[in-house]
Amino acid sequence: MAVVKVLFVCSHNSARSQMAEAFLNQIGGDFIAESAGIEAGTLNPIAVEVMKEAGIDISGNKTKNVFDFYKQGKFYNYVVTVCDSKTAERCPLFPGTLKYFHWDLDNPASFQGTHEEKLEKTKVVRDQIKEKVSELVNEIKKLVL
Repeated sequence: MAVVKVLFVCSHNSARSQMAEAFLNQIGGDFIAESAGIEAGTLNPIAVEVMKEAGIDISGNKTKNVFDFYKQGKFYNYVVTVCDSKTAERCPLFPGTLKYFHWDLDNPASFQGTHEEKLEKTKVVRDQIKEKVSELVNEIKKLVL
């Protein structure tokens, strides 16, 4: 199988897309993941914390703007939006992309409550993302084999 490039996009590239990129790159193999936001935001410290618990350090990651990738002419085999449907509609269409996927995941930036409550809710999103990344890998392998 040739290298498969996947782009994960969310609102601000602060949590969901960063987690998805990290999980796919951890699985590694024939996949290369990048992530970006409709607008570049600030890395979510709670997302950093829950990923560290999962054994992945994203603390040094920068947030990126998807339109910068588009303007650079970057190519992706697959693009996955991990935000609400309304935000996903603002994502540019990358020429040559084989398939787009949409995962409607809760935004950790919107979570209310104590630090511990936000942490628990973000862990749920993290685990959903990890599961969906594994399913995506299996689905793509079926498509290309």
